[in-house]
Amino acid sequence: MDITNPIPVVDLARKYNCVLKGRQDLTVRGINEIHKVREGDLTFVDVEKYYRKSLNSAATVILINKEVEVPEGKAILVCENPFEVYNQLVASHRPFEPFTESIDSKADIQPDVILEPNVVIGPYSSIGSGTYIRANTVIGSHCHIGKNVIIGPNSTIGGDAFYYKKTREGFQKWVSGGRVIIEDEVEIGANCTIDKGVSGDTVIGRGSKLDNLIHIGHGAVLGKNCLLAGQVGVSGKTILGDNVVLYGQVGIAQNLTIGDNVVVMAKSGVSKSIPADKVYFGIPAADVKEKYKEIAGIKLMLRDKGII
Repeated sequence: MDITNPIPVVDLARKYNCVLKGRQDLTVRGINEIHKVREGDLTFVDVEKYYRKSLNSAATVILINKEVEVPEGKAILVCENPFEVYNQLVASHRPFEPFTESIDSKADIQPDVILEPNVVIGPYSSIGSGTYIRANTVIGSHCHIGKNVIIGPNSTIGGDAFYYKKTREGFQKWVSGGRVIIEDEVEIGANCTIDKGVSGDTVIGRGSKLDNLIHIGHGAVLGKNCLLAGQVGVSGKTILGDNVVLYGQVGIAQNLTIGDNVVVMAKSGVSKSIPADKVYFGIPAADVKEKYKEIAGIKLMLRDKGII
């Protein structure tokens, strides 16, 4: 997530009682978890096996729970609980605002948008011209919906990320500071849920079509002209390329990359990234030709043993 007014790193150190090492003159222009960091961002790490990944990432400032050698050009903020400081930072720049009216006065809605009864739209969301939102749908805060979008009834766009840090006391919730961006010409069916990112954006690419009962996890990105059939689930931070087709009840694990023009057949479970232009099937999903050979081989073996 971007910060409107960049924060001097010395101010952060003072406010959160951190020890500042490295560059003293830096400013923080954004806050992101490690998967989405850019130059100018702040991220955090509190597990030693991930130190190197965080310190060598594009992040400019790293919250960390141990003094380490600072990479050239960066700063580290050493504190006892980096996760807690990170959460406080996100909450301070994207504070929680409970809905107090059905259509928030801080939302930007074009005059020709059609809203059926009981639609709820949160603060700082925008909805483009020609869009049609059907009854009982909830659009959360900081959602950006493009032109000529159709969203079916009873859908929820911009719910909190399902993202928790496991601690000795239980699961601690990450503050959701990201957004949902739905590009032009997208169609979303009934009873769909699209979660906002933790710090980055969840994106549904231009021209994509989603059937009913689909769940898109936090920070996932769908490319242009994707087609998702009913009961598909895409886990958090997974990236789909353009023209991807997912048939009914396909499940995609988190943090994967699915290439352009991939087709995944019904009821498949995808646990690894898929290169472009492939057709996959099965649990775990694999190249469809190889999977069919595997199934045929099992049938022959069972037949030889008199089992079938």
